[in-house]
Amino acid sequence: MRCPYCGSLDDKVIESRTMANGESIRRRRLCSACGYRFTSYEHIEEKPFMVVKRDGRRQPFDRTKLSKGIERALEKRPIPATMVETIVNEIEDAAILQSKGSREISTVELGELVLERLYKVDKVAYIRFASVYRQFSNLEEFITEVKRLETEEDLFTKSDDNT
Repeated sequence: MRCPYCGSLDDKVIESRTMANGESIRRRRLCSACGYRFTSYEHIEEKPFMVVKRDGRRQPFDRTKLSKGIERALEKRPIPATMVETIVNEIEDAAILQSKGSREISTVELGELVLERLYKVDKVAYIRFASVYRQFSNLEEFITEVKRLETEEDLFTKSDDNT
């Protein structure tokens, strides 16, 4: 560590103290050249979790943006507000696991995670989110998606009846 008084690189640590619940370390140092005492701080610098957009740009993962999209899909639905936070936490955890240590995920993968969670929670919210995410451009795309949901519902209902 360079001494702020004389610029020497020769110092020794006199005292170390953990701060902010182990998030940082405060060190008191003594310059061996001039005897000046100074304080340094060490912080862990985490690489942010990134989202890769369709055009290749990267931007930091934004929980708020994800939460707003999910809230919009669930608007006026009989789902408790606390469920949004739960869904966002599940999606963030799944995204980090799915990234396999690369600390980034594509918007396509992230969108599919959202759709998967919304499908389990509320089918109307699923359709709302899918219409924006998949950029439905006409009524036929809505109808196709709703029919697909009905078919899957029928399959699940029949398999539950057989057990």
